[in-house]
Amino acid sequence: MSNMEKTLFQLKFTAKTLNRQAKKAQKDENAEKARLKKAGWSSSSALQQGNNEGARIYASNAIRKKTESLNLLRLASRIDAVASRVETAVTMRQVTGNMMSVVKGMDKAMDSMNLERISLVMDKFEAQFSDLRHAMSNTTAVSTPQDQIEQLLRQTAEEANIELQHDLNSKDLIWA
Repeated sequence: MSNMEKTLFQLKFTAKTLNRQAKKAQKDENAEKARLKKAGWSSSSALQQGNNEGARIYASNAIRKKTESLNLLRLASRIDAVASRVETAVTMRQVTGNMMSVVKGMDKAMDSMNLERISLVMDKFEAQFSDLRHAMSNTTAVSTPQDQIEQLLRQTAEEANIELQHDLNSKDLIWA
């Protein structure tokens, strides 16, 4: 296993770990919200009991956990994108090595002028070139255009009957 393959494994493992941590932070956020409802906003309101500070603490914890979850998801997404690029580089290195062996085979076939051997080598070369073209198309799929992300968000919002407003200055999404 090459260093790049080890790096690829480590990147994928890290992204998976970050996603798990983000889910845990989301679960903690929901727990804090439940505590807030229980402590501050139930029928026997804590506000009436003077537990204003307790409700603020639970609200603060919930917001902090939500921010933590979003930051972890954002980082996991970035690491996943890097892992995709590294995976493409590993594939390209393998294809390049295979193509070098094919070219050497073509040189030997051309020296002997054995038409059957030349035909076999050319078939192998075409297969390797097809693999290369496939790997190159995967490279372009790694970078996700912002307009496609926004289009998917709009489509999902429409399906859920949610009005989505986009603030161009801050790039924040506001759910109305």
